[in-house]
Amino acid sequence: MNNNKTKHIEIAPYNPNWPQMFEAEAAQITKALGNNLIAIHHIGSTSVPGLVAKPIIDIIVVVRHGATTIKNLETLGFVHKGEYNIPMRFFFSRSHGIATNLHVYEDDNPQIELNLLFRDYLRSHSDAIREYAEIKQNLLQDPASFELKNSKFSGYTLGKDAFIRKILQETGFDKLRLMRCAHYAEWDTYHRICEEQILKPLNIIYNRNHPHLTAENHFHFVLYKGVEIVSVAHVEFLNDNEAALRSLATDEPYKNHGFGKAMMGLLEKWIEHHGRKLIIDN
Repeated sequence: MNNNKTKHIEIAPYNPNWPQMFEAEAAQITKALGNNLIAIHHIGSTSVPGLVAKPIIDIIVVVRHGATTIKNLETLGFVHKGEYNIPMRFFFSRSHGIATNLHVYEDDNPQIELNLLFRDYLRSHSDAIREYAEIKQNLLQDPASFELKNSKFSGYTLGKDAFIRKILQETGFDKLRLMRCAHYAEWDTYHRICEEQILKPLNIIYNRNHPHLTAENHFHFVLYKGVEIVSVAHVEFLNDNEAALRSLATDEPYKNHGFGKAMMGLLEKWIEHHGRKLIIDN
C-alpha cells in the first residue's frame, strides 16, 4: 500500500469572484480552440454558490477533436497530464495565474452530463451543499485524507465518492461509462467479479496481489451503469502497436443485458485512441 503524503489540501469559503475567473479563462480557451470548441462549462465546487472549495477553477471543455487541443492549450500555459482514471479524457492543469483544471472531452462523453447534473443538483439543493461542506471539513480532520492509498488520488478525493454517488442516483443519471480502477470500492468490486465469474468456475485461486495489477502496461477497467458497476475488464499493452484483452466479465445480476458487448465496444475505442490494435486473448 502506498502511504506517501500528498500535497497539503486547503479549502476556502466560497469566493464570489470564482465565476468571473471562469469567464476569464473561458474567453482565452474559446479563442485558442476556435472552431474545434463545442461548449465550455464551469464545474466542480467553485461553480456552486455558497460551497467551500479548493480554490481551483474546474472547467469542462467539449470539443470535436480532443488530441488537437493539446498544443493549443499548452500555449496558454496548461500542462497536459493524460487521462488519469477517465478513459478518453484530456486532462490539463495550470497552477500559475488563475489555478485551473481542464477536463477536455469529445462530444457525447457521459462524463459531461455526469458533472453537469451533479453541479446543477447542488446549485438547487442548499441541504446538499451543507452536507457536502461538512463531509469536506470532516475529511480534512482525518490524517488519512492526506495520504495516497493504492491510487493516484488522495484520501480526501476518494472520501467524497459515496456522497457523489448518492447525488448522481438522485438525479437519475444512468449512462454507461468506462473507468479505470482508482477507488478502493472499484477495486473491491473488480476483484470480486473476477474471482466469481472467471476463476472460481475454473477452480483457480484468485490473487489480489498479482503483479499485473500494478504493472504499468496493464489496465483494469470497470463499466458503470449509472452508479453501479456491471462489468470489469483487463487489457495489456503488448507493444507500441498491439493490445490484448486478457479478461472481461459481467456481474451475475447484470448478465444478458448487453453490458459485455457495450464494454467491448468502449475498450476497442479506448485502445484505438491509444494508437493500438486489439488482439483477443483466447
